[in-house]
Amino acid sequence: TAANDTYQLSVSQASSVDGGAYRCLVSEWVRGADSSWQKIQEKSVEIASVAIQQTDVVISTSNVSVTERDSLDLTCNITTDRSGIFQAEVTWYFSAMDHDSVVSDSTLISLSHVDRNSYRLLVRDVDVEDSGYYFCQAAVWVPLHNGSWHKVVERTSAPVSVVVTALEPDYEVFLNASKTPKFSDDPTELNCRITNAQDTEANIRFTVSWYYRQRLRSDDVVTEELLGTMDADWTLLLGDRSRERTQNGEIIFSKKAVDTFSLRIQWTSESDRGDYFCVISAWSRHRNNSWVKSKDVTSASVRIFWATQDYTLTVEAVKLKPFFVAGHTFEMTCKVSSKNIKTPRYSVLITAEKPLTDQSNPNGTTRIISLNQDSVVRLEDWTDQTRVDGVVLEKVQENEFRYRMYQTQISDAGLYRCVVTAWSPGGGGMWREAVNGLSNPIQIDFQTSGPVFNVSVHSDNPTIYQGELADLLCIVTMEGMALEPDDMSFDVSWFAVRSFALDREPVLLASLDRRGIVVQSRRNGSSDLSLERISPLEFRLRVHGCEDHDFGNHYCVVTPWVRSATGVWQREPDIKAKPIFLSVKMDVLNAFKYPLLIGIGLATVIGLLSCLIGYCSSRWCCKKEVQETRRERRRLMSMEMD
Repeated sequence: TAANDTYQLSVSQASSVDGGAYRCLVSEWVRGADSSWQKIQEKSVEIASVAIQQTDVVISTSNVSVTERDSLDLTCNITTDRSGIFQAEVTWYFSAMDHDSVVSDSTLISLSHVDRNSYRLLVRDVDVEDSGYYFCQAAVWVPLHNGSWHKVVERTSAPVSVVVTALEPDYEVFLNASKTPKFSDDPTELNCRITNAQDTEANIRFTVSWYYRQRLRSDDVVTEELLGTMDADWTLLLGDRSRERTQNGEIIFSKKAVDTFSLRIQWTSESDRGDYFCVISAWSRHRNNSWVKSKDVTSASVRIFWATQDYTLTVEAVKLKPFFVAGHTFEMTCKVSSKNIKTPRYSVLITAEKPLTDQSNPNGTTRIISLNQDSVVRLEDWTDQTRVDGVVLEKVQENEFRYRMYQTQISDAGLYRCVVTAWSPGGGGMWREAVNGLSNPIQIDFQTSGPVFNVSVHSDNPTIYQGELADLLCIVTMEGMALEPDDMSFDVSWFAVRSFALDREPVLLASLDRRGIVVQSRRNGSSDLSLERISPLEFRLRVHGCEDHDFGNHYCVVTPWVRSATGVWQREPDIKAKPIFLSVKMDVLNAFKYPLLIGIGLATVIGLLSCLIGYCSSRWCCKKEVQETRRERRRLMSMEMD
């Protein structure tokens, strides 16, 4: 009550619910004789219409740009027309492209209240991940009459774009070749070095990527191929071109120093020729200890190339003794010269081309002895057991080799050559074949007037039945100069071709050497063989118990040996006889005789056994006693009797 006739209404801390029309209702009361109050009149008056204005908040911000490792300082300014007691609540938000989050307090983030209407967000040591949109949300609270606080307004600011510029290190990249190849299989080494590095603090790390680009003579564009790259933790990732060779140790990636990376090709091949370059990547470490690539610098390319020329190899064979006779030593040398081959080594093979009359090697060329690039000697197709040490191949100089053959035989006649292979050092300590060469032929020709031998095969009965004996004779005839039986001997071998047209490989049956030793090959059937000499010039092969698989063309190969006037045995060329066909037939009567007898015998035994079983069964097992019913006999009466 302001006065006796004036009344006042005061609403403190008004809120939106206090707005509206206000009326004043006045009632007059009087006291009666009995002291009770009675209303005598009442009047209502429209006082005013009250509107409660909303409290407004205006937040002012601006876009900022900051460099990595600097501090980000943002202020949220609140503007309101409200007076009196109020409190403001401010929340900061951060929005990146992939997530939204509330800015929380940490050792690098601080929040402060600058004045009544300003609130500050300070982010120290920012990095690229702090780039995004920042905005603040402000709420105004006022106290109520009951002591509680009421939120009267809440506003959100427009987002502030914050761009954190990465702190890129400044450096250059230089690529050079410390080792360049001049030949194939030479090593190649490239060094990629970081120079003039600035602003490379402890949070910066460097890695390398190696690339290869093939160089073409035309103007075609060739894309580079990745050889290998390192990620932030220096893990090596290999490209398709170098994966297998790196795993085999042919390509090596290494880090020689803090600022130097190396690529080494142990054995460079022609396919490795081309341009090489490296890319140095700088990585920055963030607050969460993750690494992010900040910069790439590419070096100039280095060309790896060498001129290639065709390998050339020349081999010359020289006969040291122009005239010699059978029984003497044959000797020849092979001189080798090569070009465009790096530190070559040579392997040598001695071959002989025998006359077509020599049946020991139908192909005409015999591999005798070889010497490899490590000077290891090996006998190839030399099968003369009597002269195992009769051939020698040795290295006289780096490019000269000598071949000797002791106690030459007439069968050694032919053309002799040196087959030379040049080898160059390859990868992993191995040798790589470069080129082959063939020498001129050296001829061994014996002029002799000795006897001429012929061989034939004969059989009195070339068609036989199974189980019978087959006799085959190998008969040697001699023309020209006659020899005593003690001055000649023969090696005889029997062969069979299991076909009518001689289109299969011959099979060795048995052999008889000149010392009388018989060697038989392994047989699968039940038939047996025997080989014997029945006269100085006749040899007999017997097939005992012939079977159907013993058919075919049979022939013998004879190797004559003749003793010269000096007492040395000379081997003559092998002689092959014309084959004779042995036919094996089936004896039908003998084939069915035994099965028929066996069948009759079995049938007789089974019949007798059946009879015996029937008799025993009826005698003991199936006997029954039959009791006859006795019948009364009555005599028939005569019909004439009544």
